[in-house]
Amino acid sequence: MAAQIRLAGWGWRHPGRKAWAVRGIDLTVQPGERVLLLGASGAGKSTLLRGLAGVLDPEVGDEEGTMHIDGAHPREHREPVGYLQQDPESQLVMARCGDDVAFGLENLAVAADRIWPRVDAALETVGFGYDRDWPTAALSGGEQQRLALAGVLAQRPGLLLLDEPTANIDPDGATAVRKAVDAVLAQTGATLVLVEHRVAETLDLVDRLVVISPDGVVADGSPERVLAERCDELTAAGVWVPGVPVGRRRSTAIERNPLLTAESVRVPSIVDDASVQLAAAEVAAITGPNGAGKTTLARVLGGLVRPESGRVEGTSALSGADRRPPWRWKATDLAGRIGAVFQDPEHQFLTGRVRDELLLRTKENARADELLERLRLDRLAAANPFTLSGGEQRRLSVATALVAAPALLILDEPTFGQDRRTWTELVEMLDSLRKDGVGIAVITHDTAFTDALADRVLWMSAGRLSPA
Repeated sequence: MAAQIRLAGWGWRHPGRKAWAVRGIDLTVQPGERVLLLGASGAGKSTLLRGLAGVLDPEVGDEEGTMHIDGAHPREHREPVGYLQQDPESQLVMARCGDDVAFGLENLAVAADRIWPRVDAALETVGFGYDRDWPTAALSGGEQQRLALAGVLAQRPGLLLLDEPTANIDPDGATAVRKAVDAVLAQTGATLVLVEHRVAETLDLVDRLVVISPDGVVADGSPERVLAERCDELTAAGVWVPGVPVGRRRSTAIERNPLLTAESVRVPSIVDDASVQLAAAEVAAITGPNGAGKTTLARVLGGLVRPESGRVEGTSALSGADRRPPWRWKATDLAGRIGAVFQDPEHQFLTGRVRDELLLRTKENARADELLERLRLDRLAAANPFTLSGGEQRRLSVATALVAAPALLILDEPTFGQDRRTWTELVEMLDSLRKDGVGIAVITHDTAFTDALADRVLWMSAGRLSPA
């Protein structure tokens, strides 16, 4: 049964914060409506979804106002609510893919003879490429996202809460996922609240657009009306308004001296005979379908994974006289030569304060403060990194990679979760680093990013690299 949502003056403040994550939200969503929730990075979109999912704990945060689903607080609501989080890995609880989808159905006491047909149907709906017995630990980020979505859709909830469901999925897969969600909504009539930064791709899926800021709802109506009437305002606030172009930053480098060479690299069952050379003053983008081996290759290039065979060697411009492969370098040498941004930013955080994450890697306070300001994190310097929004966490992970001023950057999906404004600032920062001679390799599905910045695009499929 489709759910109704009512919020009156609702707000939430994370523990240890003076500022509210979001406040003063007045919103009613009728059963069966499909709402696209927009706002700048850090506007409180994910917090609002977590509140609706009933996973915010009032004992470790402050709540004000009211939030009801079908007249009950989300923590007391008894009907299934399907919630896909920004980090799909946090939702996977079982060792095998089929068992993971079945887990939610078992908790809903679905009859045993109905569970596996629903599991298989959900996996097929999202275009999942493996059978039930495939290990969840072997999935790429995009594959994890598809599996987590299958687990949500299999429950056939009356309320579907999706937090950037296609962020880590390749373009063809993202299209298939949106069609899958549309089909499920058409079949069940469920209410949808969707968070996506990229608006154009989702307009066919929704019938209402709500824009929020940390201070409340700033726009609400049909997508056509809101985008037409508030175009300039929304663009300035960081919303990806369709049809507003981004500029191309062209490299001015005359010479691109090699920094790192990988030849015939192989990681069993993931990377197969991949070769690439990364150079100073160049942005090389590596793209391709989910499960192609891109993240594993990035870890090899970044000195975090030792390949079974092949050669990876830094030139004198990167590692001086050290001719050992990067995975044999001391941790301090590795961090000073190659800066890495992981696909999951939380895997990089080691302290309880944003500023301390940078000071852990440099003793230069001025350098840390400069990066926090440039990446719009200065107001969050004392916050716990694990309480940041997904976009804020991504920018912090980029800052930790940049703070030691490495000669080479390896970035895995650096634009994930970014609004237009922070995306543009990140692109400008990387362009500035390129002009300073830094080499940059980027794993990305973001075609706008590659169009704006990449000097060279490589395609990875089935573990092999080729020019795109």
